[in-house]
Amino acid sequence: MMKKPEWLEKEQLYKILFESDTPRGRAFDIVLMVVISLSILVSFIETIPSLAHTFRLLLEISEYLFTFFFTLEYIARVYCSPRPRDYVLSFFGVIDLLATLPPYLSYFLPNARYMILFRTFRFIRIFRIFKLFSLINEGYILMNSLRKSINKISVYFLFVLILVTCLGTLMYMVESGHPDTKFTDLATSVYWAIVTMTTVGYGDITPVTPIGRLLSAFIMLLGYTIIAVPTGIVTANIIDETKEKPKDGRCPRCGDEVRDNDRYCSHCGEKL
Repeated sequence: MMKKPEWLEKEQLYKILFESDTPRGRAFDIVLMVVISLSILVSFIETIPSLAHTFRLLLEISEYLFTFFFTLEYIARVYCSPRPRDYVLSFFGVIDLLATLPPYLSYFLPNARYMILFRTFRFIRIFRIFKLFSLINEGYILMNSLRKSINKISVYFLFVLILVTCLGTLMYMVESGHPDTKFTDLATSVYWAIVTMTTVGYGDITPVTPIGRLLSAFIMLLGYTIIAVPTGIVTANIIDETKEKPKDGRCPRCGDEVRDNDRYCSHCGEKL
């Protein structure tokens, strides 16, 4: 009976796919970055009619090859992962899946193929390849801070939603009686309130009455003060995150087990 190649063993395959501190793992990650770059380049070329027509056959073959590569890679990651469910539900696992599904979804939803650009998120792995662990650690701090802030931000968002609805309604009451008004309905008025309060200011809808302009100026100034609130919420949680103490034997960021002589977590890159 033919012996299975060493690199197909689960442990060896795990080192190649998940650990970039080995020669094979580093080489695979570099190849992966190149393939991702090429697949994104092909996606851009496909949207340029002249190039898409000229290289149609080459582009189709390339897309089939990329789809096969990413599908095989995802299956291999699930296969060799010690905790497949944890990998599938992790940030990288979800991104890997989103990078694989679009070509299959395009058979049912043609425009879904452009979800291939989710593959750009996979460039985050470049931090592991070039040992930029301190930078990826900052990313995990930011993600955890956003997760802890979600409840407060949700309440804040609901408050803002109620506020723009009320202000849009008030502007409709002020402006709707004028013959040259662009505030023709409540939905348009609320849209204007959102654009104005967020300080975007497209200028496609403007008040024409003195009271409407006065109210508009008030909403603009109010927008500056309101925008600062979520920033303060997230900043406070970032400060709390940086003060957290690491747990013995486990990474303080992802909770994965670490060895005594490790300076960085091999899973998420956290400095230990």
